[in-house]
Amino acid sequence: YIKETREIKNFLGNLSNASDLLSLEDVHLSPFQKRLMKQILEVYEEKDSFINKSKIQLQEHVDDLLAWVHEVKTPLTAMKLMIEQTNDEKLRKRLESEWVRIHLLLDQQLHHTRLATIEKDNRLEKVILRDVVYKEIREFRSWCLEKGIGFQVEELEQEITTDKKWLAFIVRQILSNAIKYSHENEEVHIYTEINETGHLLLHIKDFGIGINEEDLPRIFQKSYTGTVGRESVQSTGMGLYLAKNAAQKLGILISVKSQVNNGSTFTLQFPQQNEYQKTW
Repeated sequence: YIKETREIKNFLGNLSNASDLLSLEDVHLSPFQKRLMKQILEVYEEKDSFINKSKIQLQEHVDDLLAWVHEVKTPLTAMKLMIEQTNDEKLRKRLESEWVRIHLLLDQQLHHTRLATIEKDNRLEKVILRDVVYKEIREFRSWCLEKGIGFQVEELEQEITTDKKWLAFIVRQILSNAIKYSHENEEVHIYTEINETGHLLLHIKDFGIGINEEDLPRIFQKSYTGTVGRESVQSTGMGLYLAKNAAQKLGILISVKSQVNNGSTFTLQFPQQNEYQKTW
């Protein structure tokens, strides 16, 4: 009893001298300690095997999901061509609007799947903001025509270093929210400025229904739709969550200011060159 008690008191001390816990032969342990460690290692190996199997299953699921997304893109592209050939203008506009919504949901799923491995999927390059913003506005053309939404855009000649594809995804999520929650026949303003610390800021401002004050701290949480989102069947609560996570990977800070019935302003703060180098 005295011997075992003394060994137990110094149990971790004995193990701290071991260079490899998987080998107990070279470690000075009492019979009790060896038996206990054997049980611990058996549990460890079992759990380690389970984790490895789970990782393999997760990777297979991700691969299957990506394959499914790419398969769905083919008929979606065919539908786009068929819609463009529709002679009934009113019907074509409605079909185009619904097509955009399907496209956005599919795009969200694709980027959600790739988000965990964004480091392997990114490519830093010089990007002119105007090119990214104008391309995304064109993608929403049919939806904007349906609601009568217009855009007031500055020159946006600034050049930044970032991943163009992921930046486009972030802008796409914010623009889709601005259009979705704007009243009909309103405008969305897009402009830039340099703040007091020298960072470039991109503002996307709408004049829609706005966000409740109690919802603001949680709008970037996964699947959180908020008070306004619960009133819309189109809300999934994923867009801003994915945009926030993608932005963090790129060193971009997203902030929002909003008041109910006075619209919302989403701001992207881009890192400076030296901050990029620290990140990458």
